[in-house]
Amino acid sequence: MSKKIHIAISTDNLTESIKDYNKRLSASPIIIVENQYALWETETVNFSVRVDKNVPSGSLRHLGWQDSTAEKFSEEKDVNGITWERFNRQNQLDEINQLTN
Repeated sequence: MSKKIHIAISTDNLTESIKDYNKRLSASPIIIVENQYALWETETVNFSVRVDKNVPSGSLRHLGWQDSTAEKFSEEKDVNGITWERFNRQNQLDEINQLTN
């Protein structure tokens, strides 16, 4: 079983976010959707930034788990109102593909 934390934040400057998080994560994004989204995947974290006009730049969009045992995408809110997603790698790739369509 493989399980890693997922952190998703909002940005209003994807280019600068990519530069900054490349340094912070010592990695490059594995996926970039031009002017919309970037995803990094390291051994310990699944981290994304997305241009989201509904969420102030720099704010948490949601948390979650990339979990190889997840059969489908799910989400729920915790006691503090934070959305937690649970998904496998393919679920996330399917969601990202919808950004490009």
